[in-house]
Amino acid sequence: HVQLVESGGGSVQTGGSLRLSCTAAGYNPRRNCMAWFRQAPGQEREGVASMYTAGGDDVYVDSVRGRFIISRDNAKNIIYLQMNSLNTEDTAMYYCAATGERFALSGWYSPLSYKNWGQGTQVTVS
Repeated sequence: HVQLVESGGGSVQTGGSLRLSCTAAGYNPRRNCMAWFRQAPGQEREGVASMYTAGGDDVYVDSVRGRFIISRDNAKNIIYLQMNSLNTEDTAMYYCAATGERFALSGWYSPLSYKNWGQGTQVTVS
């Protein structure tokens, strides 16, 4: 029963930065795996980044590695996606997602692993 609300999207020029926020009410790092996805017009939903809450490293799709950083503010129940060096290929609707169990059973990159989704926030790079 995780309720997710994204914010922070907007329009930015190539090379710029944005930080997306996902307010995750009911998020429990012991039970939920968090991730950011994106979907461009005419494209399938793509896993961007996922956060391990215990032990492991955060993971990223190759196209954003070194540019994007996923992080969490436990006190405020907020998941962030810091996006740097943005390019036009990053233009998409960005979604926050959470599994209904501790692990992403279909892989962190698969939408099938996630039960809870936010409404999305649009990022446009030009």
